[in-house]
Amino acid sequence: MEISATQLKERLDRGEDLVLLDIRKPYELSIASLENVMHIPEEEIADRLDELRNLGDRDVVVYCRTGRRSTELVAFLEQQGLKRIFNLTGGLHAWSDDVDPEVMKY
Repeated sequence: MEISATQLKERLDRGEDLVLLDIRKPYELSIASLENVMHIPEEEIADRLDELRNLGDRDVVVYCRTGRRSTELVAFLEQQGLKRIFNLTGGLHAWSDDVDPEVMKY
């Protein structure tokens, strides 16, 4: 499933209990990031699926820099039987364009 940056912002503003899953490499976090995220680098996801399964009924919004990696990862997670998984369409670039221009595009 997909979620736009503006839809995500609206849900966060309503105080919904979402998990923001940042799948970028550790060095990318120092460049730009959202607040209160769960960070699991893309290459570690397969080994850390239990962490995601243990999140209960919370919606998980997966994001990367532009949305390409997260799109592929969401498909993988759905194949693994995870539900309530959303891809942030356009990734951090969309967040910067549509919600918060202070989040640096790189």
